Amino acid sequence: MAGMIKKEDVEKVRARADLYDIVSASVTLKASGTGTYVGLCPFHDEKTPSFNVRPALGVWHCFGCGLGGDVFKFVEQQENIDFREAVELLADRYHIELHYENGSSADKPAGSKRARLLEANEEAQRFFVSQILTKEALPARKLLGGRNFSQADCERFGCGYAPQGWDNLVRHLAGKGFTQQEMLDAGLARQGQRGVYDYFRGRVTWPIRDSTGRTLGFGARKLYEDDTISAKYINTPDTALYRKTQVLYGIDIAKSAIVKKRQVVIVEGYTDVMAMHLAGIDTAVATCGTAFGAEHAKIVRRLIADDSLGAIQLVGPLKVEGQSLSSRIVFTFDGDAAGQKAALHAFGLDSAFLSQTFVAVADDNLDPCDLRIERGNEAVRSLIAGARPLYDFVIDAAINRFDTSYTTGQMGAVKAAAPLIAQIRDRSLLDIYTRKATRRIGVDLDIMQREVRDARRQQHVRDEDAYAPKRRFAGAGSGAGFGGEFSGGAGEFGGGAGFAGRGQSGGNPYANPSARRALERRDANEQTYFKIDDAVFICEQQFMAMLVQVPRAIDRARFASLTLANFMTPVFRSLFQAISAAGGLPADDMPQGLWMHNLVKAGGPMLESVVNELAVMPLPLPPSENDVRESDARAAGGAGVDGTNPAAAQLRPATADEKRYATELLARLLDIGFMRRIGAAKRQMAALPDGAEKIALLGQITQMETARKNLQSEIFGGNIG
Repeated sequence: MAGMIKKEDVEKVRARADLYDIVSASVTLKASGTGTYVGLCPFHDEKTPSFNVRPALGVWHCFGCGLGGDVFKFVEQQENIDFREAVELLADRYHIELHYENGSSADKPAGSKRARLLEANEEAQRFFVSQILTKEALPARKLLGGRNFSQADCERFGCGYAPQGWDNLVRHLAGKGFTQQEMLDAGLARQGQRGVYDYFRGRVTWPIRDSTGRTLGFGARKLYEDDTISAKYINTPDTALYRKTQVLYGIDIAKSAIVKKRQVVIVEGYTDVMAMHLAGIDTAVATCGTAFGAEHAKIVRRLIADDSLGAIQLVGPLKVEGQSLSSRIVFTFDGDAAGQKAALHAFGLDSAFLSQTFVAVADDNLDPCDLRIERGNEAVRSLIAGARPLYDFVIDAAINRFDTSYTTGQMGAVKAAAPLIAQIRDRSLLDIYTRKATRRIGVDLDIMQREVRDARRQQHVRDEDAYAPKRRFAGAGSGAGFGGEFSGGAGEFGGGAGFAGRGQSGGNPYANPSARRALERRDANEQTYFKIDDAVFICEQQFMAMLVQVPRAIDRARFASLTLANFMTPVFRSLFQAISAAGGLPADDMPQGLWMHNLVKAGGPMLESVVNELAVMPLPLPPSENDVRESDARAAGGAGVDGTNPAAAQLRPATADEKRYATELLARLLDIGFMRRIGAAKRQMAALPDGAEKIALLGQITQMETARKNLQSEIFGGNIG
């Protein structure tokens, strides 16, 4: 077994792995001040972005759940793997050879388990595609051709063919060096009495990829009547890579359009995704063998990225510049009973998500693929353009079951619609839909309001206001929470434990780090015995942020004069000690990412989140030219300056403004240190009897007062703040 990965190789990976590229594969990032980007956190459910990324420092932090770290920590959290596997996964991605302690490159493991499963899936995809043009695959080509898909279309979407037989794929993968266990773990094979055999046999296949294009699994359609699996469609079973509740077919080809247009179309099948894209609806994706659920909604919302304006969250469909349609999520349900059932299932999703959700139903209940075959591409585009809000679709479907020309029919419609309206958690929409349904049915408003209130009480619906102002908190003396955010009225933390209020928990908070951190931060926010809005804390906080973000702005000689007595806030005293233990200010040629790594390592687990928050904290300074170039490069094409990872560059020189600000902060800290030492010395002197010791102490006080005046004169012209 090879030992630990050599440190120099870890730093090579850190230098190559661009944090912005890694994060933006699953999170839509928007510029928030030069050099900083924000998005919806991928690790807890939130509606207002609190997830911050600083690519130039190679650090990220979420003010909502408290998680943060470097590029390795992000991959660890996202992929649920350990540090070593994260390094190996990124090394595979960037084609970096790793070496291990007590071993040579020849001892290098075949790769992390996850990387091996990805490689197995990619090889399986190449195999399936190679089989689509064989004689045996004629039924597959006929099926696809009959759906108006050309060979070029099939190549674009990666359509393949899993040949009949027992172990065609198994033998192929074995010849490529994959073990039977790896095939089983990837969901490509199953264990039978006669050995390992292919899971996909005699079917058309589609690769199911993540947003970066990595193949996680497959979907496959039945072709032959003698297929031992009766299901028309089958998918890869849940594996370490593939979770059906967390994948969307077509997300790899639709992601960029979804982000740009802030729209997504949810269809029910692989051929429907193909038909949509070929008709010009390039935001189409499909679930894979399961109903659209909460995890899918999180993926979509992170890409669409709900905006906020002031303190009001804009959760409804918004106008999108340059687009004819507003920001929206469109479901293409059938109009039959099954489609209405699916619509009801989607109706139970998050209220903020639903306010942007629409339903498109074609005449004669045609699915998008059949609609394209019968009526062409324009009909598919018109289907999406004519989508109706999901609330209206579900409520109207319930009302339409009754003949409201009769009193009994009216009451039946009220009884059917009221429980649906009652599920609308957003109180700002509840009254509107109550009145709309009342007008449609033709009854008095108080009748419908009474039924909705009763249904709401029976269903224990949590009352929310999606348009309510969000409550800000700034943390406590621990240094946590430099500008985080949570909902002030909902009483629900995004960590997933479902806290309904203090002392109430929907689970074990200790088992959920995000929920635990959220509760800890709430405790800090609600305490009354220590407030941080004072000049001393602000000066220490700003200085530490400068030290983390632009260490070259700090004068080395004056920094060497700092002692623990210059800091009063406990967390900053601890951080100063950690920095001193790590060697103080970094060398000018140290890489940005390595400086952050050293800071986090020096601070340890207790101070890690503090360092991360300081790294993404905005400073009251104009951006540097380097930051402007970096932001412009990201805006232009998503890559760093010259296509390089900015965190790999050496610590950038400070601007004149940054040096001036750092000098001012440092001088304030030194001045208050003088003041404290002078005060302590005077108290000590007052307790001493006349004599040599008292005279010596008086001389020390005089020296400190002179040094303080010289500092004030040099830095502030005699005006210390």
